[in-house]
Amino acid sequence: MAESGKVTRIDQRIVGWSVVKDAAAPDIDPLTLRIDRREEGSWESTTTKIVLTSAGGRKTIYFVIGFGVVCGRIGGRRVCIERPLEFFVPAGQTAAEHQWVSATMRTLSLAARGGFLAKALADLRKVSWDRGPVWYGKTRSGKAMVHDSEVAAIAWAIQQALYRRGFLDENGRERSLAALADHYARTRDARIQEPLGTPQADGASPPPDAVHAAVGRCPEPDCQGDLVMKDGCPTCLDCGYSKCG
Repeated sequence: MAESGKVTRIDQRIVGWSVVKDAAAPDIDPLTLRIDRREEGSWESTTTKIVLTSAGGRKTIYFVIGFGVVCGRIGGRRVCIERPLEFFVPAGQTAAEHQWVSATMRTLSLAARGGFLAKALADLRKVSWDRGPVWYGKTRSGKAMVHDSEVAAIAWAIQQALYRRGFLDENGRERSLAALADHYARTRDARIQEPLGTPQADGASPPPDAVHAAVGRCPEPDCQGDLVMKDGCPTCLDCGYSKCG
């Protein structure tokens, strides 16, 4: 004999119902995601030379900006962007008169990994000193830029470098997440098709060995990016995973 099921009696009228679903994973904004430390491996970087002019004469400074790929999740969709995460001055510029430059770069690196780089640069633009104006760069109308200090001039130079890279707009503000994600996707495809060190003439096709075809999917659960052959090893261009370790 079949076992009868348990009957639940409902005395009140049913006026509506809802289905309880599992809570969706929270959004992770790659633009503000905090990066605790620099990961091992290679990052793309740019080196900039600037010459500042003040009452004390001309001073040449080099600075390097390191860019890392940061991925997050918005509305359940994986989003990756390129963020500046590291600032430093090359060796040989850390004499007594350049120690403050090195300290400023360390502070900017912390701000960049904390997700508030644009604000930090805007604050540095306001720094003034008692040694008179500093000249570097030109305004949009072509006039010489005058800064209140060397710190302010360097901050402006960094803003311009990040504007050329596509991270900041012309006013020194971060571009929208959608714009940064689109920019990264387009430049990533360009890097796959034309590796660094392989310049091509306009309209010319890259050589056969310059095209990296996808050879699989990244096994990392939070990535699932394309694997391409790099130095003989299947490598993920998004998270850096390599089958060769």
